[in-house]
Amino acid sequence: MTDASALTGLNPARTVLVVVDVQEAFRPSIDGFDRVVERCARAIRGAVALDLPVVVTEQYPKGLGDTVPELLAVLPDDTARLPKTVFSATRARGFHLKGRDQVVLVGIEGHVCIQATALDLLRQGLAVHVAGDAVGSRTAEDRDAGLTRVARAGALVGTTESILLELLGDAASPHFKTIQELIR
Repeated sequence: MTDASALTGLNPARTVLVVVDVQEAFRPSIDGFDRVVERCARAIRGAVALDLPVVVTEQYPKGLGDTVPELLAVLPDDTARLPKTVFSATRARGFHLKGRDQVVLVGIEGHVCIQATALDLLRQGLAVHVAGDAVGSRTAEDRDAGLTRVARAGALVGTTESILLELLGDAASPHFKTIQELIR
């Protein structure tokens, strides 16, 4: 059953983008890695255009490397990258949602860190939206299982396009052309 709080529309003043563990070591092993990175970059660019805070985590960066260069190139310069060994991003030292109560999740792996993060955020009573096209796992089955589980727990699973347009809210917005260019 979906929590009614998750059904409220995304509001840029209440939303934060959380980018989970999109790191170099995953490049050869994640199904559709390049597409996941491209969609994560789209989500970041949209968040920046809409003035959303962006939180980035890195799973054991000493062993798995840094966030991929394609994302580092589009992140705001002051974006901290939070190292972690726990699966849920919410448990990383320094993790903070900047007072926001709506979270958009993207990253790796759908059935592990995305799932654990979404479930923790839902337990905290937050509205969780997962951009399914910006989530990867080693296999499509694992990714789909993670997305199904979080959806059944109350997260809303959409796409980067649907989420960005929901955040935009109106084609008359001054940010429409920027978002339109991102989704083309």
